[in-house]
Amino acid sequence: MAVLLGCFVLTVATLSLWRGIDHRADRAAMQELTAGQPPQPRSFDAGLVAALPEPARRYFLYTIARGTPLFTVARIHMAGRFGMGTKDKPDYLDFTAIQLLAMPAGFVWKMQARRGLIRLSGSDSQRWTRFWLMGLLPVARLGGDPDHTRSAFGRYVAEAIFWTPAAMLPGPGVAWEELDADRARVTVEYPGFSQAVEVTVAADGQPTEVRFQRWSNANPRKQYQWQSFGGYLSEFRWFDGFRLPTHVEAGNHFATDRYFPFFVADVTAVGFPHE
Repeated sequence: MAVLLGCFVLTVATLSLWRGIDHRADRAAMQELTAGQPPQPRSFDAGLVAALPEPARRYFLYTIARGTPLFTVARIHMAGRFGMGTKDKPDYLDFTAIQLLAMPAGFVWKMQARRGLIRLSGSDSQRWTRFWLMGLLPVARLGGDPDHTRSAFGRYVAEAIFWTPAAMLPGPGVAWEELDADRARVTVEYPGFSQAVEVTVAADGQPTEVRFQRWSNANPRKQYQWQSFGGYLSEFRWFDGFRLPTHVEAGNHFATDRYFPFFVADVTAVGFPHE
């Protein structure tokens, strides 16, 4: 009995240490991304987007107030529902999360979720996906491979349209083109990657819908392939000169009968950490 108890204590201690290592890795990654914030960014002026296609220009004039310092790294607090199941059986968990978004370098999404007695926690980034059950049992350890990185790149390029519009201004590696009167496509190039995202804007420039082809294995065969992903944006509020969506619903197979909004989030705060 004493041997079994000793083994149990050792196992719990080892798992707790492992969990602590993950927490430290999350914090270190967030600090690394935050260090990429421009220390003294230029301020927004309509002239910066004057040459863009009209729907893209409307997008920027809606989301960034004149004179706003163009910070490109954001810290986002959110709460909502995260679906672990399928369209027919979503299995939503209630979650809270903090995200550090720094397009094009990367992101960290650190979350805690629950449903009844079930507790799930962990983080997602361009480097890894790590989830723990009840804070002690590792249930997902993914990442460190080209498929994961490519899939994550699509995610955080799209999310930059949501929450860091300054990072989407035209420049090296970021190009806009018009699709029609209310739609534009932005293509982001980063070493080894290219991602195009379509954004639909209202007459006043409010982005209402984002869609793109994402490299994903969220399909019955569990094989990576390009497939539709997207979401809807609403309930915009001002944060330090940026007008951003505080309600987002997104999921796989966007605009098809298989669309499942597994990510439903309400943003409670957005900040742009800097010295």
